[in-house]
Amino acid sequence: MIFKQNLALLCDFYELTMAHGYFKNGKKDQICYFDIFFRRIPDDGEFAIFAGLENILTFIENLHFDKEDIDFLRKQNFFSEEFLQFLSEFKFSGEIYALNEGEVIFPNEPLLCIKATAIEAQLLETFLLLSINHQSLIATKANRIVRAAKGRNVFEFGARRAHGVGAALDGARAAIIGGCKASSCTLAGKLYDISLCGTMAHSWVQMFEDEYTAFCEYLKIYPQNPTLLIDTYNIDLGLENAMRAFKHFGIKEGAVRLDSGNLAQLSRKIRKKLDLAGFKKCKIIVSNSLDETSIKTLLKAPIDSFGVGEKLITASNNPIFGCVYKLVAIEENGIIKPKIKISEDPEKIINPHFKKLYRIYDKNSHEALYDKLCIYNENLKLGSKLESKELLSLVFKEGKRTQKPKTLSEIQNYAKEQISKLNPKLLKAKQKYAIKLSNKLEKIKNSLKENHL
Repeated sequence: MIFKQNLALLCDFYELTMAHGYFKNGKKDQICYFDIFFRRIPDDGEFAIFAGLENILTFIENLHFDKEDIDFLRKQNFFSEEFLQFLSEFKFSGEIYALNEGEVIFPNEPLLCIKATAIEAQLLETFLLLSINHQSLIATKANRIVRAAKGRNVFEFGARRAHGVGAALDGARAAIIGGCKASSCTLAGKLYDISLCGTMAHSWVQMFEDEYTAFCEYLKIYPQNPTLLIDTYNIDLGLENAMRAFKHFGIKEGAVRLDSGNLAQLSRKIRKKLDLAGFKKCKIIVSNSLDETSIKTLLKAPIDSFGVGEKLITASNNPIFGCVYKLVAIEENGIIKPKIKISEDPEKIINPHFKKLYRIYDKNSHEALYDKLCIYNENLKLGSKLESKELLSLVFKEGKRTQKPKTLSEIQNYAKEQISKLNPKLLKAKQKYAIKLSNKLEKIKNSLKENHL
């Protein structure tokens, strides 16, 4: 959702108590570097898609604590008046480095880097994580479904199954980034300039004396490329009534939709009857708790488009993206000092320092070969057959964004372009994508681990 209202208190309470602690300990001006990254790709997938950046930048631009916020915090009896006065004048003044929205992403590499004072950086944590975790999850799920459909249109039908208003709106946006053709969510269409789609519900048919009358009344109002839902009562009779109504109004290029039953078997029978009746241009749209797995089983059936709802908008198979927000460095007297978090679980040991992230390509084929993490001031050296793209760029500085917002269509096209540069073996889950650390970064990481053992 595009938030222009005040959401400063949309944070975990410990962020405020820690911020107060930094204030009391003289660390309010301490420059810190935080990375946002994730550890595992949902559904054991091949890659993920980065989404949610636009919401984040809008949030940061409008971040402030109003009088009601300060009064509420005062009632908690945790914070000094000096700190509350500081918050009343708060404005984020740090820097944000981020990937392009729609970028192909992999575990353990920074999606965002936040350079800011300790208080500023800490207060961003919850909103940044919830935005990226949700939208990247849905964009990734949508893309898996779209790729499974093998070029057939996928429509996002999930608003009524979403976990709340924000999930419906942001989920529709993320689904478009992932490759969906359109959404049924009208407000998302308005907010994000998304193409809208929609047919009818069974209740339309039930409202009339009989199914044929219901179809005719609908076609009187919507004669252009209409879609009729034919499984309210009996699918065979529903199809006959739809064809009869189409003939009455001279419609050749409409569509029929199925929302139940054996979709593969029924669509074959429907296609045959449509063709015999002269409706060869009439399309078949199916829905009913679809996802990438069920769609793969339907590819041999004569289905033109898929309406995907609950399993997309909730990413039901694996509804957790798992981004984390970790301190990787602090700055003292102009010198950046790396920080590390160590765990007995090797997967949870972070890559320290303020870093650059590069994607390395074959210079001839332009295929993405691997990603490489380097220290912020390192020079990348590559062989003559390779080329690179630096992935993190400055997107927010001195209280405002540094780049013009992209349209949702531009973000969707960018994602599609980046996916096309991946090795086909990766897309078929037959190989893993490599993330490499520079020798300098590897040495620093190992040294920090040894110092803390």
